[in-house]
Amino acid sequence: MAGDLALRSDVYSWGRYPRHRHHVHALWDRHQRVPAFPAPTLPYGNGRSYGDVCLNDGGVLLHTRRLDRFIAMDANRGLLTCESGVTLEEVLDLIVPMGWFLSVTPGTKFVTVGGAIANDVHGKNHHRVGTFAHFVRGFELLRSDGQRMVCSRGENAEWFAATVGGLGLTGVITWAELELRPIHNPWLASETIRFFDLKEFMSLAAESERDYEYTVAWIDCADRGARGRGLFMRANHASEREELLPAEPGRKHALRIPVTPPFALFNRATVSILNRAYFRATRTSRSKLVHYDAFFYPLDSVLEWNRLYGRRGFLQYQCVVPLTGATEALGHLLARIAQGGNGSFLTVLKTFGDRPPDGLLSFPRSGVTLAMDFPISGQETYDLLTELDRIVMDAGGAVYPAKDARMSSRAFHAGFPHVDRFIPFVDPGFSSSFWRRMGH
Repeated sequence: MAGDLALRSDVYSWGRYPRHRHHVHALWDRHQRVPAFPAPTLPYGNGRSYGDVCLNDGGVLLHTRRLDRFIAMDANRGLLTCESGVTLEEVLDLIVPMGWFLSVTPGTKFVTVGGAIANDVHGKNHHRVGTFAHFVRGFELLRSDGQRMVCSRGENAEWFAATVGGLGLTGVITWAELELRPIHNPWLASETIRFFDLKEFMSLAAESERDYEYTVAWIDCADRGARGRGLFMRANHASEREELLPAEPGRKHALRIPVTPPFALFNRATVSILNRAYFRATRTSRSKLVHYDAFFYPLDSVLEWNRLYGRRGFLQYQCVVPLTGATEALGHLLARIAQGGNGSFLTVLKTFGDRPPDGLLSFPRSGVTLAMDFPISGQETYDLLTELDRIVMDAGGAVYPAKDARMSSRAFHAGFPHVDRFIPFVDPGFSSSFWRRMGH
């Protein structure tokens, strides 16, 4: 291993599990080549993937966060070109004052542009517009042999499809050009509606998606009745009626979790109490103005909130099941979680639209997606998630690799039928803990 690389164990994913040791090298200049390492290499952005798709046990993590320059901005057409290590927070700080917003954004702004493409992230408006990659006009891909390719839907299109959602395995994205969407101000007109079972959620979703760009729901998955009660949020960007808009507040982080407690503060007892209290305290509300930070990124206001799950870390589980049969499949999932006394406070339910993804390994597809966080409490946690995998596979669904740290190769291949088409595009110098765990 090159002399400037140190073997480190303090680099991990957002779930703080698994803990692997890596050789770390920073990429400072998008014009430089990928150094020749005697071990497999993997790009690493800001470490916001939850499992091991961003980890490379015993190999090299190529940190791209230093590729943080803006290259060009067309403020008339809403086109932004930037390096891949730029975070969505940095993009928003630039474009919102110009009257533009991200066309698609995930639930955190602390991901890099390269990471957003490599995982083909989705947002609360998938039912309208699709995924992040649908608004990527092109990018440069740097391979370990020094080859560079500009990839778009019209140029090197097959490499574009492999790299979008390709988990960083096809090479390093050095820069990308993004299409933005216009806004009048940083506010959204938002409503919250209580619902009491999954059928009511499905009805609300179908009704809301006609008139609202953004929809998402919180589910009380600790409810012993496993009915699927929760809170449905829907919103549109606010109009130009400036007289109705409050002054923009200072966007400061409210809290930082300074230490990792020895045990999970989110556990069976506390989750049940918190979920019940949150559901009862939140009432159906009429339209109110909400700053984009509070609507899209509520968890970002608590820095290092992942520490609340203790030293063992946590496993996030996100799946998608087809729309046909979704109510039954989701009911089975919630019943199994409730049966074991398990629960998740951070539980999100959302419908996906039917726009086909651009990536061979893109996760979003037509259906309903459920995301949950579980503190790692031993073998029973893994056994539970394996049972959830079975329910998802039986329904014809898939588990999200960007959130995974333990699913089987069988579950992965069942949910991603284009794996064999993807394999020829994998850079021979690149690999990841996830990819090897899947048997490749």
